Amino acid sequence: MSTWRTRYAAAAAHPLFWPAVVLVVLLAANTVYRPSFLSVEMKDGHLYGSLVDIVRLSAPLILVALGMTLVIATGGIDLSVGSVCAISGAVACLYISRQPDQNSVGAVLTALAMALGLALVLGAWNGVLVAVIGIQPIIATLILMVAGRGLAQLITEGQIITINSDPYRMIGVGHLLTLPFAIFIALAVALLVAAFTRRTALGMIIESVGGNAEASRLAGIRSARVTFLVYVVSAVCAAVAGFMMTANVSSADGNAAGLWVELDAILAVVIGGTSLAGGRFSLGGTVLGALLIQTLTTTVYAMNISPQTSLLFKAVVVIAVCLIQSPAFRAKFARRRPPPPVAPAPTAEKQEQVAA
Repeated sequence: MSTWRTRYAAAAAHPLFWPAVVLVVLLAANTVYRPSFLSVEMKDGHLYGSLVDIVRLSAPLILVALGMTLVIATGGIDLSVGSVCAISGAVACLYISRQPDQNSVGAVLTALAMALGLALVLGAWNGVLVAVIGIQPIIATLILMVAGRGLAQLITEGQIITINSDPYRMIGVGHLLTLPFAIFIALAVALLVAAFTRRTALGMIIESVGGNAEASRLAGIRSARVTFLVYVVSAVCAAVAGFMMTANVSSADGNAAGLWVELDAILAVVIGGTSLAGGRFSLGGTVLGALLIQTLTTTVYAMNISPQTSLLFKAVVVIAVCLIQSPAFRAKFARRRPPPPVAPAPTAEKQEQVAA
């Protein structure tokens, strides 16, 4: 029994244990409510099913959350990612809509390059405000969050831009090797970020800057450049996510695209075990957090929870995950439980009998 308790305590101490448990519970609840929830079938050479949809719909959030993880690891925050999603999708769709042949691969690639270039500029803007001028990250990115949404509206002229481009639609709803193409994009970006942050010294430098930027600077690390870089990476990840969002519906809406995705991204990062104070971060935890949030959203829709209570339901689940994941909360809860009964000390007569 003591061995089992030791193993349980060691597993529960892992930052990904409780998010994984909640994810399994949500999947089990969906399976009980709808027995066909876990079924995956092949149609026209493509895999379909609720699990496939969850991973596909999680792809944009995973991308945004990966960039957000690096920003939060440096002790910052990026509230502008939703606006960057809207701007990048609007620019790409606007360019494609004006082409005589919207199915031209060259036109789609040009549209993506233009949108990515603008995203680099927007990320550099945030980086300059935070790393060079020294504005607090929440204020600096709040500026672009508000102004960027207005810029997206200007690009679309307040209208929904509809396109009919199969190459662009491939980004959001296309398939490759029987799986949605969006999954491969998210996986490629995740592996690329992991390779640069875990196979090189960059990850340790980011954690050092997040732990103490001034001490890192005195140690020879160019903290301002690192901070500038993570905001640029965050904007690029948000831009790719914006391509997915607009490709899913073959249209760009400057007002609705990427709306509130920054909040889900922050939740995914926190659920994944990355501290908002900066320092150590977990890319795997971020991916798991994004999958958990999308599974929660799917659960809300699958169980026909009313729109009036859906946000409250999601908030309760997220709060529960954060609480049970917190070591301090678990320690306080453990102290409130009654201590196990202590066996009475043996009397002198009993000790003499044992010695005899």
